[in-house]
Amino acid sequence: MNDSHDDNQQHLPSPSIWPIGFAIGIACLLVGLVISVTVLVVGAIIAVVFGWLWVRDLVGGAPRAAAAEPATAPAVVETQAHAETIDRSTFLSVTTLGLGGVIGAAVTVPSLGFMVLPSFTGDGVETGEVDLGPISNFPEGKYVITTYTEKPEFGEVSRRTAFVRYNGLTGKGEPSFSVVFGRCVHLGCPVQPNGPFDGEPLSYEAEGKPEVTLQPVLAASFGCPCHGALYDGEGNRTAGPPVRSLDRYEFKIVNGNLLIGRLFSVGTVDGLGAKARIAKYYRAYPGVHVDGIEKWLYPIPTPGST
Repeated sequence: MNDSHDDNQQHLPSPSIWPIGFAIGIACLLVGLVISVTVLVVGAIIAVVFGWLWVRDLVGGAPRAAAAEPATAPAVVETQAHAETIDRSTFLSVTTLGLGGVIGAAVTVPSLGFMVLPSFTGDGVETGEVDLGPISNFPEGKYVITTYTEKPEFGEVSRRTAFVRYNGLTGKGEPSFSVVFGRCVHLGCPVQPNGPFDGEPLSYEAEGKPEVTLQPVLAASFGCPCHGALYDGEGNRTAGPPVRSLDRYEFKIVNGNLLIGRLFSVGTVDGLGAKARIAKYYRAYPGVHVDGIEKWLYPIPTPGST
């Protein structure tokens, strides 16, 4: 006696691991947005690979079992071309998945771009080289409040302040400077030196460039009047809400003159003057951590005044 069964019933594909892999990839991608670019890239690759395999499975499906002819029926051989078709369930699954992906991308990609892109591009502020004048204008061991125009074409709105201290010569015989940006790394308010002026102001004007003013000051520390931030003489935070040390400028000496260039953020400064070890990072917005566990927990910049 033969077991009876419906040979014409469609054989559905067995469950696959592709949806699970796709979900893991999406999870890694979302986690990577917060903690690491590497995790983000790996998650995106996993999601794309498993998503493609999933769609391939849905589109390919499994072949239908051929219907068995009754043993008593006469054998009839017919040649007929059958067009390959996709059953309704597979079509709806693929359509829903594709439409959901398109809608999700249209909604999330612009938002993610605005949120995440600044994390990889810094604050977007481009600072050209500025000639602050002969190094003889900067007495050794003392800060000089230096005011200059960052972008002459913008006029006074691009007026900036830096605290410049000549530290003497390094072990290699090269001039060492501490060039600290005069903006608080809490919310970008102007920072003030804690100490009196020490002498008359000076000025320097390079050919075809706006005037640079230099005011010597006896500053043992710096403070921000807005929210009570305090920094020591190297720019390290000592009190208040800032999350890192004061930003600094890159510098170089050209024909005996001090030129400052790009700004960079500082985690901490260990040591003093020419012997200081500076933890240098990309230029970040005020309020953004650049080191420690907080860097991974709060990587997305928040706009601030510069």
